[in-house]
Amino acid sequence: MQKKKMLKLKHISKKLGSFHISDINLEIESGTYYVLLGRSGSGKTQMLELIAGLNKPDSGEIWLNGRDITHSRIQQRKVGLVFQDYAIFPNMSVFSNIAYSLTSGRYEKAVIRERVNRIASELNISHLIERSTLHLSGGEMQRVALARTLITSPDLLLLDEPMASVDASLKDDIKRLLRRLNRQGITIIHVTHDYREALSLASKVGVIHNGRIIQEGTPEEVFRKPVNRFVARYSGIRNFFRVNFSSDNGKWKATSHNNLVFSLAGNEYPPEGLMILRSDDIIVSSEPPLTGIVNTFKGIVTEILPSEYGVELTVNAGETFYVDISADTYKNHTLKELSEVWITFAPEAGIVLQGSG
Repeated sequence: MQKKKMLKLKHISKKLGSFHISDINLEIESGTYYVLLGRSGSGKTQMLELIAGLNKPDSGEIWLNGRDITHSRIQQRKVGLVFQDYAIFPNMSVFSNIAYSLTSGRYEKAVIRERVNRIASELNISHLIERSTLHLSGGEMQRVALARTLITSPDLLLLDEPMASVDASLKDDIKRLLRRLNRQGITIIHVTHDYREALSLASKVGVIHNGRIIQEGTPEEVFRKPVNRFVARYSGIRNFFRVNFSSDNGKWKATSHNNLVFSLAGNEYPPEGLMILRSDDIIVSSEPPLTGIVNTFKGIVTEILPSEYGVELTVNAGETFYVDISADTYKNHTLKELSEVWITFAPEAGIVLQGSG
């Protein structure tokens, strides 16, 4: 069954001082968890503000559930926005914060009480209902802000850097909550600068840079096959090699500026370009691998650092390679700085970016 297109942006442009959001075209299906990834100043928060109605585009259209909402008032959009700083009212209790939109809408007190209690229970903050918001933790504030937004039953939930003010120990709890909300059918657009959030939450990712979306796809598509150097760096890739390409009887090779020759899968490469290699696609060994294995190089370990994957090795093998290995692999090989090692990777692991990358 084909999913319904919930949100559609058509040629959206907006000038904000010297900064431009330029010709954005975006379609998001109902039930999608869409992560918009970008650095500070890339335009991601401004995109949320345009969708929510806090700003109007200079040109283009915004459609939600088949309705043109480009010039609709905020209250008429059925869109909920949770701000990075939560925008909680400090002079109100948790209950009053959550109930704010219903109180403003003059709902009956019994209806308000029932809805607040229900949403507080769903977000596991019932025990906070009567508290002041002044002494809540970042995780508690995030849940209160979510509850205040969700109580309006929005068709689309917009999250502006939802993990930015949450302690590291609480981020997994918030992620579990957001995944559950999405599984319940809520369509979410989540903006962040952290690609790891995209990996752990997104069903679809967009990368925004200088006011333009430069790549879209599943997390696997974007982070395994980045279209340029910017996206590659954003997804944690550190191995970049300027190379010249050549073919010998249909087998393609890439030669680095320091004359390392890499075997590549695929065909029809340009004369020159950029080859990138994920750190976790490189295998390291203390012993020479079997003869005849391509892309095998002897090198020296120049640095060993802890990493989110276990350990990162820097290996000088004529070019500098950054290699991620697990803590167990590190212990089993008894590696240390200035150790002699062999590194190898499959021809399919080399990703080629044409031109300047």
